[in-house]
Amino acid sequence: MPEPTAAASVTEGASARKHRAILAAAEEMFLRAGYLGTNMDELAALSQVSKQTVYKHFGSKEALFVELVTTMTDAAGDRVHNEVADPPDATAVPAYLRNYAERQLDVVMTPRLLQLRRLVIGEVGRFPELARALYESGPGRAMASLAAVFGRLGERGLLAIDDPEVAAAQFNWLVMAGPLNEAMLLGDEAVPDASARRRHVAETVRLFLAGYGPSA
Repeated sequence: MPEPTAAASVTEGASARKHRAILAAAEEMFLRAGYLGTNMDELAALSQVSKQTVYKHFGSKEALFVELVTTMTDAAGDRVHNEVADPPDATAVPAYLRNYAERQLDVVMTPRLLQLRRLVIGEVGRFPELARALYESGPGRAMASLAAVFGRLGERGLLAIDDPEVAAAQFNWLVMAGPLNEAMLLGDEAVPDASARRRHVAETVRLFLAGYGPSA
């Protein structure tokens, strides 16, 4: 296969920059004005590209919206599911779970991600694929990652787990359900502060290990 030419590399780099610029403008406009309130001419101007370039990259306003949701939730997931070594022994499991849960809450409780979640929920009737994108990149990814970890810890005898998928779902929603529902329904002012999140996580881990710790 021939090596790409310098001109092709420059073109590819310019195209990638335009793609990122359009997504950045879409994030600002969709979160501020919602789907219906976002004007594609204004979005193109904010991106400093032509409207034709926007459609060349994304095909439609709907496709741009879906990619924005996927991109934002994937980036958030990367911040949660970074590579962390499994705990070396049972004494390190509580701290491992607390660190994971605190990281997850810190990311999900950020104002822009809460805005995005509210926006997606409001548009599910029009674009059901948005909910799937948010779920797969958000809680779906979190529970799959946890299930893999719990399976390994179970095999090592560090947790007493028969079904890692069930345990992962239970842990995920023990961590997320209360804080996330309050923030979604009561607004950003209901987001627990860092100290409250740490207390919630500590109690969640204690409860989880009472059912799944090695002695259980």
